[in-house]
Amino acid sequence: MSRYRGPRVKIIRRLGALPGLTSKTLKSKSSYIDRSTPNKKVSQYRIRLEEKQKLRFHYGLTERQLLKYMRIARKTKGSTGQVLLQLLEMRPDNTIFRLGMSPTIPGARQLVNHRHISINNDIVDIPSYNCEPGDIITIGNKQKSRSIVTKNINSFQKLKIPSHLTFDSTQLRGSVNQMINRELINLKINELLVVEYYSRQV
Repeated sequence: MSRYRGPRVKIIRRLGALPGLTSKTLKSKSSYIDRSTPNKKVSQYRIRLEEKQKLRFHYGLTERQLLKYMRIARKTKGSTGQVLLQLLEMRPDNTIFRLGMSPTIPGARQLVNHRHISINNDIVDIPSYNCEPGDIITIGNKQKSRSIVTKNINSFQKLKIPSHLTFDSTQLRGSVNQMINRELINLKINELLVVEYYSRQV
């Protein structure tokens, strides 16, 4: 299944706020049309599926990519759901979004793909690269790279930077201090339901 490229508001109407997917918000509750049948019991499968879809659309992953992360999380020591979220949060596109260099994760992914981002003085153009504590994230030497990021910072409302990251806006330099804690992930999701959804596939 390919990465979603359709209307983003359509997704947040169905799944709720996904700050990584889009900075747009619904104007009012009346703009949401509930197409479900009144008093119809929602299946457990649908509940798990929707939680999985929240994760996939927020981080902008394909089904194959998310399944791969799920398999890695299964083999890693600790709570599978929390390890999965940490793996996704430590991707460079998400880290750039968290630092406020881009208004959305898709926008941050584009910065990475177009070689505007350096990690520890090496250009990184692979969004699935795994950031680690101690990594220094900077903007490439090209003036175009710096102007794009500066424009993003000035144009869009800056999200609160989580405590596992620090950002120097004057030098356009970010750093990863530690692995992110579950409490700092501002996504309303039950990761245990995602683990249950994939239980037969991993």
